[in-house]
Formats: sequence, C-alpha cells, structure tokens
Amino acid sequence: MLNRRLWSILRPLLSSMRDLLPIVLVVGFFQLVVLQQPIPNFGQILMGVVLVVFGLTFFIKGLEMGLFPIGESMAYAFASKGSIFWLLLFAFSLGFGTTVAEPALIAVAKEAAVVAAESGMIENSPVAKASYASGLRYTVALSVGFAILLGVFRIIKGWPIHYLIIGGYIGVVVMTMFAPVEIIGIAYDSGGVTTSTITVPLVTALGVGLASSIRGRNPMVDGFGLIAFASLTPMIFVMAYGMVIS
Repeated sequence: MLNRRLWSILRPLLSSMRDLLPIVLVVGFFQLVVLQQPIPNFGQILMGVVLVVFGLTFFIKGLEMGLFPIGESMAYAFASKGSIFWLLLFAFSLGFGTTVAEPALIAVAKEAAVVAAESGMIENSPVAKASYASGLRYTVALSVGFAILLGVFRIIKGWPIHYLIIGGYIGVVVMTMFAPVEIIGIAYDSGGVTTSTITVPLVTALGVGLASSIRGRNPMVDGFGLIAFASLTPMIFVMAYGMVIS
C-alpha cells in the first residue's frame, strides 16, 4: 500500500521531468557546446526548473481532478436540460471568462500597449496605455466567447468543421488587406495566446462532453475543434478593433 501510494506521487513528477528534459538538453547544449559559456546563475536556474516541475505536476493533476470533469458534467447537464439558449449563453460566458483571465493575453495586451505608445499610435500616458490594453483584451475575450458559441452550435447542428474554418480564414486574409499594418501582427498573435492554460482544458472538456451527450454525435469527430475557432476569431476581431481605433 505504501509503495503504491509513493508511486502515485512520484509518477506525475517523473512524467513532468521527462516532458521538460528536451528543453533542458537543448538549452544546455547550445549554452555549453555552441556558445561555450558557463550557465549564469546556475543555482537560481536550477531552483526555477525544480519549481516548474512541481508546478507542471500540480497543474496537470488539477486539470484531471477539477477542470475536465466540471466541463464535461456541465455539458451533460445542459444537454439533458434541452435548453439551447442557456447552453449557448454558457458557452459564450465560458469563452469570455476564461480568456479574460488568461495570463498570456494579459501580458501580450500590456506589451502591445507599450509598443503602441512608443510608436505614436496612442498617447504615451498610463491612462491611454491601460485603455488600449483593456480594449484589446476584451475584444479578444468577446471573440473567443463568440467562437465557443459558434462551435457549440456547430456540434448541435452537426455541421462539418472544415467549411467554417475555410470561411473564417478567407475572412482573415481579406481583412488583412484592409487592417492597419500596426495591428496585423498583434491580431495574429492574439489567436495564439487565447489557447493557453485556462481556456483549453475547459473548452475541450465542454466540446467532448457535449458531443458525448447528444445522440448521433461522435466525440472524436464532433467533440474537438472548439480550440480552432478560439484561435481563428481573435484575428478577425482584433483587426476590426484596429480599424475602429485608427
């Protein structure tokens, strides 16, 4: 019993160490072999790696224990309730709420505001930069909320995902030709930062749980794809945001 309990604790830690090992080997190879320089602040970096291992272990365990089950159970509950309105409202709120809290989006929005102020796009003042960052952040959050709503509606109706994705990227290409050049790169990056630590687990669990609970839907075919919408729509919304503020 003791050995089994000890192994249940060590197995996630070993798994996290295995996942981080390639990164450590790449950094160590280029630092020691290519650059031929000692690793600076080795003790501090080693402590950081240890903290990352423990953090990644607890994060994955938390996903398995909390976020995935609650996403699937709520999808089942809404499907059994039979109310499309409340299901779509929940999907929009989930996409909006998780994106607003996304640490990567907060960091990118702040950095974009600083660069916009330095380049003269906006006034170089704390108020203007905060307003720009907030506007960008909430625009992305609205786009992800709309994306999850659209993805859930697709699962309900059984629409093929590739038609929606192709149409969306055609819209991205068209808007790229008209959007201000200063916002295009930020718009493209916004599609990536939305699919991060908070959004992905809950949205994936929602899609799989919903597809599993609707008769005639295949969780493998219909349950996945919500993250693709969450990566696509921010590009369109942020370019539209750039057109408005410019």
